Amino acid sequence: MNIVITGAGEVGRHLAGSLSNRDHNLTIIEAQEALARDLDEQLNSHVLCGDGTTVTTLAEANVAEADLFLALTSDRNVNLVSASLAKAMGARWTIARVDASVQREEWLFDYRSHFRIDYLFSVERLTAIEIAKHIRNPNRLLVEEFARGRIELVQCGLAPESGLCGRSLLEIKLPPQVRVALIQRGGESRVPAAKDPLEAGDVVTLFGEPNILAEVLPRFDPGIKPRSEVKIVIFGGDKYGAVLAQMLEAKRHFKVRIMESSRQRCEQLAAQMQNTTIINGDGTSLQQLKEEQVGEADFFIGMSHQDEDNVMTCLQARALGAGRCLALVHRADYADVISSNEERLGIHAAVSPRVAVSRDLMRFITSDPYHSVMSLHGGVEILELTLAPDSPVRDLKLSEISWPPGSGLVALLHEQQAVVPGGNDVLRAGDTVYAVTTPEARRPFIRLMTH
Repeated sequence: MNIVITGAGEVGRHLAGSLSNRDHNLTIIEAQEALARDLDEQLNSHVLCGDGTTVTTLAEANVAEADLFLALTSDRNVNLVSASLAKAMGARWTIARVDASVQREEWLFDYRSHFRIDYLFSVERLTAIEIAKHIRNPNRLLVEEFARGRIELVQCGLAPESGLCGRSLLEIKLPPQVRVALIQRGGESRVPAAKDPLEAGDVVTLFGEPNILAEVLPRFDPGIKPRSEVKIVIFGGDKYGAVLAQMLEAKRHFKVRIMESSRQRCEQLAAQMQNTTIINGDGTSLQQLKEEQVGEADFFIGMSHQDEDNVMTCLQARALGAGRCLALVHRADYADVISSNEERLGIHAAVSPRVAVSRDLMRFITSDPYHSVMSLHGGVEILELTLAPDSPVRDLKLSEISWPPGSGLVALLHEQQAVVPGGNDVLRAGDTVYAVTTPEARRPFIRLMTH
């Protein structure tokens, strides 16, 4: 693939390092001369020192022939402009890094359509999503988000005492916002039909709106009981901590507190948050942690800009009795070491922004007309693709379409509305569709969607 990256800071450099050793034609645009020189010496790529918002530099980087253009600077305005220009100049796929606020505003204004950018992401939001998975699912059930976070995937085992064993999907009458997309049984995986019965021990993959899923899960496993209240303490109120708090406070049963040493920042946070308590205090102080009764928290998360402080406060919180401790660690290698030593350190997981971003963006590193968002058991994949204008199923209801056996549509994003689609939903050109496909159904399904 021909790949162009503009911006070689923490995020861009990490991704460039991952790509430079692969069979790609990689070009990096970096405005700082010293950094550009270092990259040129260290990476197997073509490095240009220049401004990614100028047509001259973009033309020199040959963006017209780019399969993928990524704008990864720390300035969202620069990224929006450069990615928009690259698209206009002929880049096939364009991606721009933005602030989390831009993604929150997407229901008010469609930045992607306006700037003709294929994908927008926020480092802070992707990191918060990774951390939130550990909080919302402490039993480590598989959980992923799709359709800009509005649709969720959850896996759970079917308990013998659930009352659903021997009944078909049609008989159990799930809410229309929930879909059983995959059943794993006896080492095999299959996309189920409505008349297929469930059996004890099945591993069931469900898609749905997050709040509805939380209500449905106990039907499959009565042992999954929603907690009436989860106490969460976040150390550090900078952009990472703030985005996580806003994500968590939207859930009624999460009681969130932020500990932040800067009074000015506390005042800003108080104005931003709806249901989060802001504490002006030093989270690195053991005495302060005791005074705030951190030991009674179900989760303690170190989210400051200092990795060392995040790790040390987690260790102190764990010693005081906090249930589970999570740490934001920018160094990917440090995060791996911490996560692999949970029993020894007492830190449940360490999350690296670099790794979270790379994991999200690597799905775009393909010349195929679709993106493999996730791989499940038995070679089953979740695909994301855009419905082509010449697709034979355009403007048809889902009930009117003959779907390839082993495939199923699980989420549909039309403009700003995300749904788990039903039989009466109509596919429109430009819609983003998410589907579960077996290896045998993959190619027929893609042909159906793209041409």
